[in-house]
Amino acid sequence: MITRVVVRTVLPALAATAVVFAATEVLPGDAGEVRGAGRASAEEIARERERLGLDVPAPVRYLRWLGHLIRGDLGLSSASGRPVAGLLAERLPATAALVLVTLTVTVALTALALAVGFLRAGRGGALAAGLAAVPQVVYAAALTAVLSGVLGWLPAVSLLPPGGSPWAEPKALVLPALTLALPSAAFATALLRGALTDVLRLPHVADARTRGLPAWLVLRRHVAPFLLVPSVQVLALMAGWLVAGTALVETVYGFPGIGGLLVSSVAVRDVPVVQAAALIPAATTLLGMLLADLLGAAGPHRPGRSRTMAGVAAAGGAT
Repeated sequence: MITRVVVRTVLPALAATAVVFAATEVLPGDAGEVRGAGRASAEEIARERERLGLDVPAPVRYLRWLGHLIRGDLGLSSASGRPVAGLLAERLPATAALVLVTLTVTVALTALALAVGFLRAGRGGALAAGLAAVPQVVYAAALTAVLSGVLGWLPAVSLLPPGGSPWAEPKALVLPALTLALPSAAFATALLRGALTDVLRLPHVADARTRGLPAWLVLRRHVAPFLLVPSVQVLALMAGWLVAGTALVETVYGFPGIGGLLVSSVAVRDVPVVQAAALIPAATTLLGMLLADLLGAAGPHRPGRSRTMAGVAAAGGAT
């Protein structure tokens, strides 16, 4: 079991740190060049790069960064000089609140969609797949146009300052959460439709429906228990994907979360902040994958579970 955890969690985590570091390396320019561009000589830029530790080879910088990361030291922002941990602590509650609300809406919409799919004998998968394929920016534009522009119910952008509590302005959560939840619920429904179809083919389920039992009773007693494990697996993975997917939504709505911090830090080549902010969704996704794997291994075999997780793996590979 320990070996399995290492192979499926620790090694991917190390790979994630390498990918994040490599991604920051290929960004054009660095903090020293960006901060000195247009107003500093080559010697001054070189001194700034030396001060920031950018004058040593990339492998050495990666090992140094990894060593500090293991010790819990995220370093200092190269743009503001503030501790990176403090910058993340300001933004993390807003992103956590957004993900929590989004997951709640996603679960409700997915449960409703699966209930409708049950009543329609498993049909509707093409619609769910089509809705899942629509880009987030399209949902953002449509929801903003209707709920903010036409109806005037919600603000088009967040009014929260960085570090402010999103619960103080709950309206600021609605548009970002819906923009994330609608495609997420469609995607979860598309993944779980295979499990639902398999359950509907079970003899005792077909017999219960033939005997004329109420649909809600068949769904609660004979169908829902078989969907529990694959549903929790999909939800665990969805949590990680939502954290990773907040950057676009937070930028569009001006929401002061980790995603917005990541985008603004990339613009000024604030590498320590970019690296730390990028690792949060990676770590969340890996933890979700570990939880989903443990649930799948510990739970009894459910019809459709293998199909569901195969779909998750395929979707994860595609992304």
